[in-house]
Amino acid sequence: MSAPLLSVKNLRVTFPTAKGPVDVVRGVSFSLGRERLGIVGESGSGKSMTGRAILKLIRPPGRIAADEMVFDGLDLTRQSERQMRAIRGARISMIMQDPKFSLNPVMTVGEQIAEALQPHRPMPRRQLRDRVLGMLEAVRINEPERVEKLYPHEISGGMGQRVMIAMMLIPEPDLLIADEPTSALDVSVQAQVLDIIEELVTGKGMGLILISHDLNLVARYCDRILVMNGGQIVEQCAARELDKAEHPYTRGLLAAMPRMDEDREELPVLDRSAWAAT
Repeated sequence: MSAPLLSVKNLRVTFPTAKGPVDVVRGVSFSLGRERLGIVGESGSGKSMTGRAILKLIRPPGRIAADEMVFDGLDLTRQSERQMRAIRGARISMIMQDPKFSLNPVMTVGEQIAEALQPHRPMPRRQLRDRVLGMLEAVRINEPERVEKLYPHEISGGMGQRVMIAMMLIPEPDLLIADEPTSALDVSVQAQVLDIIEELVTGKGMGLILISHDLNLVARYCDRILVMNGGQIVEQCAARELDKAEHPYTRGLLAAMPRMDEDREELPVLDRSAWAAT
């Protein structure tokens, strides 16, 4: 059996407060192959912090600790900041929440996509431009020659998401962490963007961590699901078996989702006392 692409054991993320240190991620452990892993939970459950901790993007006074955080044989906990800069983007990429607002407003689309590749794989300008145009086509942007010259304020929200996906995937990383990549988009554009991510990830044999609060979305696009609450993983299951989840928190989340054939007068509220002692 081949070694996992990523192995995380007892990951903790801690921040100081006036009342003492608070763990926002508490003892998270999981492994990931070249597959699609979903992490779901409410806002504040520790999903995004887990993704950022893998890339060591938690800055002081926050602290990251783990018994193990190994990526393709590299112990990330022992990598210096300089070594992590060589890993970020080139081998592990992360699409942040509301990615359009992560774009530089004074650089063109083409310049920003090129900047994501050039430091890791220097190449002649003409070849670099061809790669940029090819990547814009891969994320289904029409007229790439025109779009590459535009600035972020000149493109739509959906196109901004696609540009950010192009930036993250042009170095051809081994692992993509997508943190709520479609949260600011309408439903039809969400599906288009996620189809693009799925097509590119499966086509290149990458690993994917999809962070979301949308259980239906994750069940559709992922192979496995981790459910987080209060900084901990409370349940793991195959995506196709999400409807068979057993933990009270997961059952509560599933019950609170509206259905197309909804006949309930009110959606149920999570009964947190059901798992408070677990």
